[in-house]
Amino acid sequence: MEQNEQPVFNIEKLYVKDLSLEVPNAPGIYLEQDTPTVGIELGTQAAQVGEGYYEVALTVTVTSKIGEEKTVYLVEVVQGGIFQIRNVPQDDIEPVLMIGCANILFPYAREAVSDAITRAGFQPVLLSPVNFEGLYAARQQDLAQQQGGADVPVQ
Repeated sequence: MEQNEQPVFNIEKLYVKDLSLEVPNAPGIYLEQDTPTVGIELGTQAAQVGEGYYEVALTVTVTSKIGEEKTVYLVEVVQGGIFQIRNVPQDDIEPVLMIGCANILFPYAREAVSDAITRAGFQPVLLSPVNFEGLYAARQQDLAQQQGGADVPVQ
């Protein structure tokens, strides 16, 4: 393989694309004695933004509630990154984006979430590491079942 045909993977830019914090029941919520529950949702999107350049956006949403109705806080962080990916087989690009790039973005999103919650006056939420490979495999399995029941082999 010639030098210019070698696979290329570079991080071009990492950035917070969106950050939202809501404390809808302040100031009264700070006087609550009940222990809130915390729910976490993750999502990953990717798009080609130029020849060999891709943007990956990892969305982390953390919702804390007391009971079913009373929201303590809602934090949403969209951590973005632009990655240069060249000379990689087309079938391998999606896993690189959804697994490899998501793994790179996650620590930055985790820090932004924790920082926002702390600045709002609450105890920080420390997000556990995420198995993006497992999430990707499960998503592929779900898509295959929706498209006719065929199983996608998981490696």
